[in-house]
Amino acid sequence: GKTLAFLLGIFNDLLTLEPIEGRRLNEPRSLILAPTRELAVQIHKEAEMLNKYTNFRIGLVFGGTGYQSQRDYLTQGVDILVGTTGRIIDYYKQGVFGLEAIDSVVLDEADRMFDLGFIKDIRYLFRRMPQGDDRLNMLFSATLSHRVMELAYEHMNNPTQVSIKPEKVSVESIREQLFYPSNEEKIPLLLGLMQRDKPERSIVFTNTKREAEKVWGFLQSNGFDAGILTGDIPQTKRLKLLDELAESKIEVLIATDVAARGLHIPSVSHVFNFDLPDDREDYVHRIGRTGRAGASGDAISFACEDNAFNLPQIEDYLGHKLPLKTVEDDLLAKDIKPAKIIKRKPRPGGAKGARKPAHRNSNSRKQHNRKY
Repeated sequence: GKTLAFLLGIFNDLLTLEPIEGRRLNEPRSLILAPTRELAVQIHKEAEMLNKYTNFRIGLVFGGTGYQSQRDYLTQGVDILVGTTGRIIDYYKQGVFGLEAIDSVVLDEADRMFDLGFIKDIRYLFRRMPQGDDRLNMLFSATLSHRVMELAYEHMNNPTQVSIKPEKVSVESIREQLFYPSNEEKIPLLLGLMQRDKPERSIVFTNTKREAEKVWGFLQSNGFDAGILTGDIPQTKRLKLLDELAESKIEVLIATDVAARGLHIPSVSHVFNFDLPDDREDYVHRIGRTGRAGASGDAISFACEDNAFNLPQIEDYLGHKLPLKTVEDDLLAKDIKPAKIIKRKPRPGGAKGARKPAHRNSNSRKQHNRKY
């Protein structure tokens, strides 16, 4: 809904307003900034759906892949540019495109931009666009902190503040359940619940990459087609995994919070919090992957010995207690096969990957001038 809201505003501007006089081919009319590559890809996908009956060129740029192909597409000119700040600034400083003809700009998930340290990049781009009163400005944020509001008033034109506060933090269509397993019961309980419920499409959230790999290994070796999504997964593989889950080529995705916010994966029936999140808002973002667009879903959380202390702040934020379920013996999977191990490429420099000692005074070391 949010993505559609700002895309309709942008398309309306492009269809009803004449471009800035003297606009050059490599100057987009609209810029959409997203904090993550996955969110940028999703916005671009939705924009292309709206673009079905228009002739606008929509560019997508993000780090990790396709450097030259993205650059070549921009060189040919775009009307709407969607992307992440690092790659956008890289191309801008090379003169691949200009910002002098911007009619509209969207900053999506501004609070995350601050959290990820992108705010200097955002200000750099804003200062090179036409003045705030000469363009349509839209800023979206889950929380309107002082620093977000400061950014809004610094670079926008007397903005109207629209706050949408649901009566309940979590969605009524989501059936929440809470189990108190021991650490040793978590894997048997997860496998047992999945064997019982047989979810067609589910996401399991963990707090760490190590736990995600362990869960993936047990699910994969015990009959579930699983994928794993953590921060160090290459970009092309991340996008492929999201598509495979959406197309039911895999039935479960194990993820850290990199996938918790902003992404829409259709028809996710179950979300499992294998670990209770450390941030209470992450709980809402996680379970929000199910029960979308009027559908119902199940959110099942494990409060184990290591993270049960996160529960009070989560329940306080929700305004209700999570419905408690008992870890019955018949819920625990039996005859569990050993976890499959993720094969890793050996590190360069020897079997143990030992690093060579650094030569601090070596004259042969190359100096790199960073552009940003």
